[in-house]
Amino acid sequence: MRLHRFYVVPDTKLEKDFWLHDQQLLWQWNKVLRFRPGQEVILFAGQKTERLYKLAEISKTEARLALVTEIKLKLPQRHVYLFWSLLKRENNEYIIQKCTELGVSNFVPILSERTIKKDFNPERAKRIAIEASEQCGRGSVPVVREPLHLEKALEQYKEKLELYVCQQGGNPIPSIEGKSAGLLIGPEGGWSESEQKMFSSSGLTSLGLGDFTLRAETAAIVASSKLL
Repeated sequence: MRLHRFYVVPDTKLEKDFWLHDQQLLWQWNKVLRFRPGQEVILFAGQKTERLYKLAEISKTEARLALVTEIKLKLPQRHVYLFWSLLKRENNEYIIQKCTELGVSNFVPILSERTIKKDFNPERAKRIAIEASEQCGRGSVPVVREPLHLEKALEQYKEKLELYVCQQGGNPIPSIEGKSAGLLIGPEGGWSESEQKMFSSSGLTSLGLGDFTLRAETAAIVASSKLL
């Protein structure tokens, strides 16, 4: 039987034997998964620990869990920040889901000159990132930021990260082993001329993703997979 993994908030103390009172998790365990005493679950809390527990008792309001064993955390090998110009809701969610599975550590939605869809629900995006981390076996949950205008994002991050502008043509993807990096993915219409000039004046490197024109969500996944 496949074991279910669940993310718990980082301040949860995953002790040897403890009572869980997370009402959202308890609702899922009782109403959706129909858990019963004796079943086992995996709990993880960010980048701290991951443990296998047996359900000793469970009710609508609490569950007692008994530790079975420690599990080795599986974490991304490097920090990759994904900056992408906001798309339609389902495409944003697809990017967050798939790039979480690949190992992206931070998602920063961008408002660029050609961004059409500007509504974004950070809380829903965080839930998608949590679910993707639970399902893929990842021991950490990426950070999802509120949307930033492109100029503001460059101001905040260009001194902290190596930022790469991903587009058709350009230079090959570099090796960044042991480093942090940021990937800039433009809107469906591409970066504007003024944005291209801003990238050039900021000294950013252009990274090629092949000879063909990619959809923005495809470009985000391809670029992330090459760095992780």
